[in-house]
Amino acid sequence: MELALKVPHETHLELWNNTKWRYAFLLGGRGNGRSGTASRYTISQLVSEIYTRGAIMRAVRENVKSSCWSDLIDRIAEQEAENIRGLEITDQKISFGKNYILPFGFRASSGSLTARLKSLAKFNYAWIEEMEEIGEGEFRTFDDSLRTIEGRIRIIGTLNPPPKDHWIIKEFFDLEEHPEADGFYVPHLKEKHKEDTIYIGGTWRENEQNLDEATKKRYEGYKQTKPEYYWQAIEGLVPETVRGRIYQGWELIDSLPREAKLLRIGGDWGWFPDPVATIALYYYDGCYIVDGITYGNEIHDEVVAADILNVDGGKSVRAVFGADEPKSIELMRNKGVNAVRSITGAGSVDTRIKMTAEKRIKVVRKNHPTYGNWVWDSYEKYHWAEDKDGNSKGEPDHEGSDALDAVSYAIADLTEKPASVSVSTSKYKGYNKR
Repeated sequence: MELALKVPHETHLELWNNTKWRYAFLLGGRGNGRSGTASRYTISQLVSEIYTRGAIMRAVRENVKSSCWSDLIDRIAEQEAENIRGLEITDQKISFGKNYILPFGFRASSGSLTARLKSLAKFNYAWIEEMEEIGEGEFRTFDDSLRTIEGRIRIIGTLNPPPKDHWIIKEFFDLEEHPEADGFYVPHLKEKHKEDTIYIGGTWRENEQNLDEATKKRYEGYKQTKPEYYWQAIEGLVPETVRGRIYQGWELIDSLPREAKLLRIGGDWGWFPDPVATIALYYYDGCYIVDGITYGNEIHDEVVAADILNVDGGKSVRAVFGADEPKSIELMRNKGVNAVRSITGAGSVDTRIKMTAEKRIKVVRKNHPTYGNWVWDSYEKYHWAEDKDGNSKGEPDHEGSDALDAVSYAIADLTEKPASVSVSTSKYKGYNKR
């Protein structure tokens, strides 16, 4: 079927003209039309391909309907006014003959990885909106689940530029320092991915025919009033770090140094839908090193205890857990774990965050079959909660908190109690997104 493809710029046509890609990244500044292009490609996938089983996805399923799903429906209405008929639309499905698209989320609203990802085995298409919010382990689990021989597998990721240590950047892109913007980088697709990957960048200037003059003027004004926001959000450059993330500057390492000294075990209780998380905290060569132990849903306390005791030194070292499950702590002790309650009381959360933020921390890479590199993924997700205007609320978002709480319990136990600590976290959380 012939479609009227109103894409912002001819470079976007590579989605249709290149037949070899499995991954496509639409990464650039605000107003560059990436979501509109992804919507139009999704429509063409539905009505032009013999086989399409697809998903429109975000990190949390609840957010799909209010963003990319509604954008897709708007584009369908636009196309139907011209030359498409026969699309059936409900809140749960968009179909054309035997082809269909479903709304999907990587996680439940609580932050746990949804088990339904395994049901996507026969799917061959996905559009992931705000892909920077997806952890590497989550994506690998999803990517590996697409195993159909019916139709070519295609995954589109639309995203805001994440920081240079984000897994997408490190895996798919080389970076070039920007000559004008200190601490910002121009991304280039790595040579090894050019056979199966498309990268489409750009700014609002390629899409200016669809923007009013007031919007263009506002975008350009940010260069003077909010330069960091301008270079990342408007120009689409990759930043050194990202505003709003609670912890910055952590490093990822492939293995635990043999000489590293075990200091603490940290643990955060969970059941379904929240995961339990336990980590081992080491010290070596001036750095604290975090090594994940246990992570997942519906894991019994006996399993957690056994995993800790399997760590070299895990029986004698203090294991610091959240204070909300005293019976579980008692069970840990009965199993031989030196379990204690974490610090509590007024200011304890801010104190733990401050103490952890001041440390130089490295994370040992994990390859969990379901949750992937879960400590590092949690580090990337852990942000200050925002209000509807994008301003910090001064409190952590729940996203990514389970593993990072386990880390902060262990670190805070090495230091003084909250009553004797001067707490000031303003320099960490007093930001304004815009």
